[in-house]
Amino acid sequence: MADDQGILFFRIRYSETDQMKNYYNSRALEWFEYGRGELLRDLGKPYTQWERENVLLPVIESYIKFEGKASYDDRLKMTTTVARVSRTRIRFDCQIEHADSGLLVCQGWTVHAVTDESGKTTRPPKWIDQLIIPSRLDNIA
Repeated sequence: MADDQGILFFRIRYSETDQMKNYYNSRALEWFEYGRGELLRDLGKPYTQWERENVLLPVIESYIKFEGKASYDDRLKMTTTVARVSRTRIRFDCQIEHADSGLLVCQGWTVHAVTDESGKTTRPPKWIDQLIIPSRLDNIA
């Protein structure tokens, strides 16, 4: 469930846990994807609209730092932010913590190339810069 732009609250499902009663490590990337999709929707342009306008965002890099445990039915808070980091790349940063205690579960990021449907890297349309606030455009080479 979305709260503010880039903030989601969710509970860990039983299928997302492992034998050690912790969330399974690959779930973090799935949760990051969930955060990206909801953030774009909250910003007013869901990813389905990006695709209809022939703007795709394949993941080209990812990083996760596992900080702590989370188990079945724990309520988590995920914060996702986005910025342009180069002429043709966008980065989404995610932080997941326990909703009640604030203890970190994991944090990381994904970097996405901006491509058309043929896979060719392209410069993003101007509407992307207007959508992404705050942006890091002054750092773009």
